[in-house]
Amino acid sequence: MAGLRRVGLLGGMGPEATVLLMQKVIGAVKADDDADHIPLIVDQNPQVPSRIRRLIEGSGDDPAPVLAAMARRLEAAGAEALAMPCNTAHHYAGTIRAAVSIPFLDMVAAATAHARALAGQGGRVGILASPAVRQIALFEAPFTAAGLAPPVFPQDEAALLATVRRIKAGGPDTIARDSLRALSAALLDAGAKVQIVACTEFSLIADSTAPGATCFDALDRLADEIVRFSRRDGP
Repeated sequence: MAGLRRVGLLGGMGPEATVLLMQKVIGAVKADDDADHIPLIVDQNPQVPSRIRRLIEGSGDDPAPVLAAMARRLEAAGAEALAMPCNTAHHYAGTIRAAVSIPFLDMVAAATAHARALAGQGGRVGILASPAVRQIALFEAPFTAAGLAPPVFPQDEAALLATVRRIKAGGPDTIARDSLRALSAALLDAGAKVQIVACTEFSLIADSTAPGATCFDALDRLADEIVRFSRRDGP
């Protein structure tokens, strides 16, 4: 397909999640030839300072200037929009937008819109994410603007953080899958049938949520936004 726009990925948070997003973008395109696929420019930078260390533990280097530099590099390399496969790092979306003159495709906004379509006005939506997502109130303002009830989070934040760290260290395994299923079941018990997988480590095991929950992965919504923009269906 001629005229596809290039999208730059601020990647490495984590590396497998970045590759997974690329796979989802490829899978979202019905292609007859290589040229039909979405052109991506990827900055796979696992050296971005830890968002968990900075936002939860209150220590460590600030990711903001590193993300801004990545955004500028991608724009200079020819990216016509940016996307970032890390939910927690969307805390720094304003810094990224300010660093460039091209659009930032917001995964949190896309996930919120889909949650509203599923849950309806005033719906209760659960969030499966790093505890940092709750602490920085990443979804609160978007949910309010969309007419949703405040987001619902699992109370066992130690289990959330342990599962994130387990996947980062060793990849998906049975223990991580069982933990995510239990956390999803707790959200279901709290009245949140619609649930967002809002951690790209959890995206690697997004099929391991509780039976009866209506779950979707924010990374899928970002993949859709990338395809839509590249095909010039977006701004």
